Amino acid sequence: MRAGQAPAAAGSRAGGVGMRRRGNVRAPPSVRTRRGGAGSGDNAPTMSASRVALYLDLIRWNRPAGWLLLLWPTLAALWIASDGFPGWHLLAVFTLGTVLMRSAGCCINDVADREFDKHVKRTAQRPVTSGALSVKAALTFGAVLALLAFCLVLTTNPPTILLSFAALAITLAYPYAKRFVSMPQAVLGVAFSFGIPMAFCAATGAHDWSLSAIPAAVPALAWWLLLGNLFWVLAYDTEYAMVDRDDDLRIGIRTSAITLGRFDVAGVMAFYAAYLLSWLYLGLKLGLGPAYAVGIVIAGLQAGWHFTLIWGRTREGCFRAFRANHWLGAAVFAGVVLSFVVGAHPSP
Repeated sequence: MRAGQAPAAAGSRAGGVGMRRRGNVRAPPSVRTRRGGAGSGDNAPTMSASRVALYLDLIRWNRPAGWLLLLWPTLAALWIASDGFPGWHLLAVFTLGTVLMRSAGCCINDVADREFDKHVKRTAQRPVTSGALSVKAALTFGAVLALLAFCLVLTTNPPTILLSFAALAITLAYPYAKRFVSMPQAVLGVAFSFGIPMAFCAATGAHDWSLSAIPAAVPALAWWLLLGNLFWVLAYDTEYAMVDRDDDLRIGIRTSAITLGRFDVAGVMAFYAAYLLSWLYLGLKLGLGPAYAVGIVIAGLQAGWHFTLIWGRTREGCFRAFRANHWLGAAVFAGVVLSFVVGAHPSP
C-alpha cells in the first residue's frame, strides 16, 4: 500500500564506534576500533536502536494516517453490526488488527515496489529500496505482523477466521495490481474496505466452520458499505497518485491519476460524492439519526476543502489532501457513534 512520505535517515542515529573500558583505563584506539563492531557490548544497544528505527520506518509508524484510513470505516461497520458499542474485545481485535495488517502491507508493498521506488524521489530512501533492510528481513517482519493479526482473528469466530484468508489474499495482490490494472486503486479499495464484512462476521457470525456460514453472517448491507467505501479509497489514493504522477509516467506504473488524465480532479470529487451519498443513504435507511447526517455533512465540507487543495495539481496540495483524509473518515465514524448515543437503534 502506498502510504507515507520519505523516511527519516534512521541510520544517522546509529552512533559512532563504542568505547571499551577496563576499570578506569580507556582502551587504545586500535583496540576500540577492533572491538567497536555490531557484537560489542557498548555498541550493541546503539545498533539495536538503529535497527528498530528502520523497522518502524518500514511500517510508517510515525505516519498513522495510513492505518486510520482503514480503521474508521471498519469501526463504523462494527458499531452498526453490533447495534451500538461492540464490546472491548472486538474493539481491541479490530483496532490492533488494523494496525498490524496495514503494517504488514507496507512490508509487502515496499518489497514488491523496491525497483520502482528507486526512481521516485519521495520513496528512494525507504529502508528496503535503499538497502538498509534486506528483502528477507522485510518479508519476515511482515509475516510476523500478519501472524499476530491472525492470532487476534482466532479469538473471534469461524466465519471471521475463514474470511480473513480472503483479506490476506487481496493484501498480497494489491502491490502487483499496478503492473496490470489501469486503476489499481480499486484493488486497494477492496483491501482497505475488507474490514467491513469482517466486522459484521465477528459481530453476528455463528460457530459454523462451513463456507456457507459467511454469507449468513455478512448481510447485503455490509457489501454495499464496502462498495461505498471503495469510492472513498479511490478518492484519496488518486490524490496520492497525483503526487507521483510524473515519476510514475516515467517508470511505467499504472495509476488512477494517469488513467483519468485531465479529469483527475473531477474524478476525485465524483468519488467523494459517491462515497458520501451512498453511506448517507444506507445510514438513513438503517435508521441512523440526524447526528449521522451531520457527520456526513462535515465530511462533505472536508471534501470541498480538498478540492481547493488539489485544483492546482501541485505535489504539496495533493499530498496535504491525502494526509488529511483520515479526518473525513473520523467525521463519518463519529456520526455513527453519536447516532447510537442519542438513542437511534437501527438493526443491520
